[in-house]
Amino acid sequence: MEWLNDLMITFSAVAASHLGLVAAIERTVKHRLPIIGCPKCASFWAVLAYGALTSASPGDAPGVVAAAFLAAWAAIWLELAMGYTDQLYLRAYDEIYPAAGAAGADAPGATNAVPGMPRGEGGDAGGDGKEAGARAEAEA
Repeated sequence: MEWLNDLMITFSAVAASHLGLVAAIERTVKHRLPIIGCPKCASFWAVLAYGALTSASPGDAPGVVAAAFLAAWAAIWLELAMGYTDQLYLRAYDEIYPAAGAAGADAPGATNAVPGMPRGEGGDAGGDGKEAGARAEAEA
């Protein structure tokens, strides 16, 4: 069941980046953290560290390194799936709450962001909100 632990570590690293936890940590410490900022790098190093700590003998090293590379590869596909799911959610949200022409900028769909969230932090898979803000300004 070691592979299940590796998969959970990989999913956690990708989800933390996708949901903005890494960006929030970087804002808090006021320093860019390149290793955890990249989901693939974070997955690789976390699985490598976990494997090194839990391996029974030095002969397990090739398997640990291989598992770390597989985790980084899986992180690419998990990140792609999360981004695609995010785009589907945004399209469904815009269909449920369309931007009303007469209602103005107060309509929920007008900013292409989740209500109650500051502008630039809602719903985009990129994380920094620059693309979402540019889209919202172009649509307005």
